[in-house]
Amino acid sequence: MKLYPIIATALIAFIATGCAKKETAQAAVAAPAPAAESGVRVIELTGNDQMKYNMTSIDLKVGEEVKITLTNVGQMPKQGMAHNLVVLKPGTDVAAFAIAAAPLAMGKDNVPEAKKSEVVAHTKMLGPKESDSITLKFSEPGVYEFICTFPGHFQLGMKGTITVQ
Repeated sequence: MKLYPIIATALIAFIATGCAKKETAQAAVAAPAPAAESGVRVIELTGNDQMKYNMTSIDLKVGEEVKITLTNVGQMPKQGMAHNLVVLKPGTDVAAFAIAAAPLAMGKDNVPEAKKSEVVAHTKMLGPKESDSITLKFSEPGVYEFICTFPGHFQLGMKGTITVQ
């Protein structure tokens, strides 16, 4: 009979400790990521083996500075499934740009020399678990399309827009 209070106390302590650990883990997950630089908005973009970005729409204000980090979260080798992020100027023929970039699969980050004037900024071509960042500050409102220029990725939906107002 004297063993019952000891077991009950131990069980209560075990349960309380387990609950405390869960709350700590949840608090760590919910904590916001720190900004890379003061006053710069940070956007985490990912590309996957299904040839999709995790977001296809970004809204910004004129003059707002933004750091976009692209991470390839896929598993497939870079030679067959690399990703980049190319932000294009408004009015660019995006389909024509993607077609011109396709033959450059692993050279110059899939940005055609003849079309560089249509590019606002771009990341390098990324293999699995690689990341690259670009920092932008738009001075003009408009819709700036972004695409992955690895062959076929744009055509299969790896694209999006940055709307600047």
